[in-house]
Amino acid sequence: MIFDLLTGAENATIASLGSIEIIEKDRKILRGLATRMAELASRPIEQEKKELWYAHNDLEPVRPLIFCDPEGGWSEIIPGESLDCEGELGRRWELFLRKEIFWGERMQDDKVIEPYFNIPYYAIESDMGLHETTIGGKNKGAYIWLAPMKDFRDIDKLHTPQITVDYDKTRQFLELAEETFKDLLKVRLKGIWWWSFGLTLTLSKLRGLEQIMLDMYDNPAGLHKLMAFLRDATLAEVDFLEQKGLLNLNNDNTPVGSGGFGWTKQLPQNDFDRGHVRTVDMWGFAESQETSGISPRMFDEFVFQYQLPILARFGLNCYGCCEALNNRWEIIKKIPNLRRVSVSPWAGVTDMAEKLQDKYIFSLKPHSGYLAVSPIDEGFIRKSLREALKITKANKCHVEIIMKDNHTLANHSENAIRWCQIAKEEAFSL
Repeated sequence: MIFDLLTGAENATIASLGSIEIIEKDRKILRGLATRMAELASRPIEQEKKELWYAHNDLEPVRPLIFCDPEGGWSEIIPGESLDCEGELGRRWELFLRKEIFWGERMQDDKVIEPYFNIPYYAIESDMGLHETTIGGKNKGAYIWLAPMKDFRDIDKLHTPQITVDYDKTRQFLELAEETFKDLLKVRLKGIWWWSFGLTLTLSKLRGLEQIMLDMYDNPAGLHKLMAFLRDATLAEVDFLEQKGLLNLNNDNTPVGSGGFGWTKQLPQNDFDRGHVRTVDMWGFAESQETSGISPRMFDEFVFQYQLPILARFGLNCYGCCEALNNRWEIIKKIPNLRRVSVSPWAGVTDMAEKLQDKYIFSLKPHSGYLAVSPIDEGFIRKSLREALKITKANKCHVEIIMKDNHTLANHSENAIRWCQIAKEEAFSL
């Protein structure tokens, strides 16, 4: 899946933009916002935060780092009707700039504000030959999907997705951004080609979530064949990106894993050729939230063994998202260069702290539901953070506290701001 680093939108959506232009009115608005973003980026505290992330990711002892990405709550913090630009592209760029300003001015967590404006490759990824049919899901509502693979013989209908890059349109976006933000922000060609190498989200869309649970008993050979295809198709895409020189380093302000940023001095490798990024120069990431209900043995056999060859290619790795990893740890810890481990709201904090100690990053994920009500229960939030930090401190863990996966802030942007304040107070009190 191809993503725009600025907006988080899929590039297939970006590719649907009509014209590549910024009208004069929108240009003035964007330059005004870019001026403010550049001012924020020039503050000494931004370099201080960057150094904290470097130390944290390289397993040096620092205070717990705080990051809040409201995700679904952004539409309540910066509703569409509040945007001033008229053109579709202008509005997308405006949204990015306003988010950065909100992070810097209001949220004040440990996200680094930098004077960069990243343009992704203008690219489209084809499907695999079969794709699900989604029913529902409008206005953030619930949805179901109809899985297309009714029989494992349909594997013959699948093919490796093809990535098509339009270099001419990519150049047009770059030139337009450079003309718009010249002397204010540095424009860079930098995109994200994937989020996770988990494989099981794609698997569940192809086969159906309940069905893959049955397949583990009823047709393990068919499931193994499908997982092998997904592994090989993923590796083929990664090979294509690497060979074509389309990869970008993510050892910087790029989000990596399911929380946190990529700042590290351990990447790229010592033999790095600046003109050609390899997977071994980058962070990798996988998870398997869809298989939370299966046994560790089945997870190892049907999931992990197919993720492992992909993750083995990366210089550093992250694992996990919303699934609890307690009973999978003996398997997960076999990942080469594993560095960042997710500790979800459903994980045992004490158990995971004892397992991770000071050898990995303890990526703590408080429950997003804490911010979905108004008023928030500040006492409970503080108490739960304090208890978790007490446990992790006793085990010398390298802690980051990541608030994400929010679907709503109960229409109160102050919920996110106040959570950051409480989290930082508790982190500084250690």
